[in-house]
Amino acid sequence: MDYEIDFLPVGEGSGDAIVVRYGEAGHGGYLHVIDGGHTETAQTITDHLHEYYPGYPIDHMVLSHADNDHACGLIGVMENFKVSHLWMNRPWLYAEQILEHFHGNFSLQGLIDDIKQRHSYLVKLEELALQQGTVIHEVFQGDRIGAFTVLAPTRERYIESIPDFGKTPDRYSAEAEDVQSYDLLRSLLESAKKKVLEFWDIETLADDTKTSASNESCVVQYSTLGNGVLLTADVGPVGLTEAYEYADQCGLKKPGFVQIPHHGSRRNVTPTVLDAWLGPIKPQGTVGCTAFCSVGSNKHDYPRAQVKNAFIRRGYEVYVTRTRWISHFKGLGHPNTGPITPEKFESEVETI
Repeated sequence: MDYEIDFLPVGEGSGDAIVVRYGEAGHGGYLHVIDGGHTETAQTITDHLHEYYPGYPIDHMVLSHADNDHACGLIGVMENFKVSHLWMNRPWLYAEQILEHFHGNFSLQGLIDDIKQRHSYLVKLEELALQQGTVIHEVFQGDRIGAFTVLAPTRERYIESIPDFGKTPDRYSAEAEDVQSYDLLRSLLESAKKKVLEFWDIETLADDTKTSASNESCVVQYSTLGNGVLLTADVGPVGLTEAYEYADQCGLKKPGFVQIPHHGSRRNVTPTVLDAWLGPIKPQGTVGCTAFCSVGSNKHDYPRAQVKNAFIRRGYEVYVTRTRWISHFKGLGHPNTGPITPEKFESEVETI
């Protein structure tokens, strides 16, 4: 089956905006939009769809998680295109299951209202979907979205993580203190960065890192298109491990194309999880697989060199967006996109 996976630029700052088309040559196919970047990214996506996929409806729109830099642009896209299916998790739907974590500080309706107020852009997406007759789906492990299978999160883990989302009211427990202490520690460590040398056979990427609860709630998708496609959004080691274990149960092969999580942050991948998904470090110069990374135009230190090197060591050529869109495809692809150059292995990396 032919396909194109287009990673679009999102301007300054972080964010994801991905358009996937797949289908038999000469027979149109299906359109799958994953995340929409910031509010202004909606115009970039709209222009791209009009130029390269005129007349296509959006079969599936997927919001990986509730962060602004992934969600807000989808509003403008939905205002301009017919969307058949919207896949997104709405945290207020699980207020009853998490109410106990707030120790009587909210009524059930009060908690629902508070979460909705903090996620007004999700409420707007829901309203638009209901207005145009779009089917809204929860999205959890095992779901099928067109040619993609959802590998993570499980429903149970998603619900357990909601009280620790940055846009959920603080839970009143020792767990919340632990999360806040970790965030403070991370800020202090970031301010104490230093450079170290790395070599092909010496990897300094940490194996004991973690990212935010919101990031770990990301929808991880896998498709058998081409040699296997893995879309990770901003997921971290917990979600990647959960996704790998489910993929292994399903007999899915190592992906030939991977999205580097969270714009190449050091907090989202570890050597252990990369070995599981991509295989161990290869002989120097080995290539054959592809990794894309969405990077803001002003994020010159992303993807982090430790992360970039880790993918290159495992046989994945790394490509980034910054100010342009890039496409991975099987078949004709897009005309006039021009060549793209892979990132280079770096001998000096930023670490803590």
